[in-house]
Amino acid sequence: MIKALLFDLDGTMLDRDASVQKFIGNQYERFKKWTGHIPKEIYISRFIELDSRDYVWKDRVYKELISELYINNIKWELLLEDYLGNFKNHCVPFPNIISMLEVLKKRRIKLGIITNGKGQFQLDNIRALGIEKFFDTILISEWEGIKKPDPEIFYRALRKLKVLPQESIYVGDHPENDVQAARNLGMKAIWKKDTQLNEVETDYMIEDLLEIPIIIDNINNER
Repeated sequence: MIKALLFDLDGTMLDRDASVQKFIGNQYERFKKWTGHIPKEIYISRFIELDSRDYVWKDRVYKELISELYINNIKWELLLEDYLGNFKNHCVPFPNIISMLEVLKKRRIKLGIITNGKGQFQLDNIRALGIEKFFDTILISEWEGIKKPDPEIFYRALRKLKVLPQESIYVGDHPENDVQAARNLGMKAIWKKDTQLNEVETDYMIEDLLEIPIIIDNINNER
């Protein structure tokens, strides 16, 4: 019997690729006094390349961006501060996120988030999506002092929800940090398909978040 679902944030509920595109284009315009000598598409594409889908922290990204693109008379710290303060205003959810969470809540499924990242930054993004109220627990790696795929952060979430691994499913887009890490603990895993990755070994695969309640129903009805 599945009693709880745990979710990743970036690439699973937050469409980070779309959010970055939206934010960095807006940042270019707001700082055009200093960035205007660079074609906008170059500023956007180079940031995305350096960011490496959020696996490079932004201090390094902005230092390199300023150096490569000869952005003068502005410090990388200011661009980083702008990122930290304004990214939340550009968050794009994946379709059907609210509908999916409402269905799960009506069925009394316990819900949690485990996400790697900076504490306040990630919490701001969760709030920007309007989904904080649905979750019984939220664990962010900076505040927990551990990050995925460390099994302890999963066990910590399960303890907070008072469920066993075999009563839980983890939903995420990363093959190792999400899918394999959860399966190693005895949890089922749902892979939120990432078009930039090949197929991964998982229990279930989805393209749309509304597929999740159907999977839960099928599992629980089988039992």
